[in-house]
Amino acid sequence: MSEESGATGAGELGPYAEKVLDAVDLIPPGRVMTYGDVAEWLGEGGPRQVGRVMAEYGAVVPWWRVVRSDGVLLAGHEQRALAAYRAEGTPLRTVGPAAQGHIPRLDMRAARWDGLSPDGTRTPDGPGRAPGAGPEGAPGSAGGASGG
Repeated sequence: MSEESGATGAGELGPYAEKVLDAVDLIPPGRVMTYGDVAEWLGEGGPRQVGRVMAEYGAVVPWWRVVRSDGVLLAGHEQRALAAYRAEGTPLRTVGPAAQGHIPRLDMRAARWDGLSPDGTRTPDGPGRAPGAGPEGAPGSAGGASGG
């Protein structure tokens, strides 16, 4: 296991992994952040490192709230994610009947969370700067959260 993933050994979380999981816990229901947003919000790592943490440990947090920047649902977990999005009222884009599997995408403009509380201040314990303040990150690992 690499240092980049934040893992220190079998089953142990490293400091970076803990920060990623803590950040994911702060994302409100019905909202999402991209892998790159989370890394930028933390002020360290990158989309691939966040993706690696989510693939290894994401099942312990609302994994469906960390997404690819294009709004495509996590491969292999589409139905579980879609159920969570619908339950939380996460904005979705409908697709035509010719679309593969008839799976909608996330409406990233409406669903993306900037890391700010409703009054426009940083969330408690929110390190780094607000996502979107810099260039858009890559969608991160296609692996996503294992087991979730």
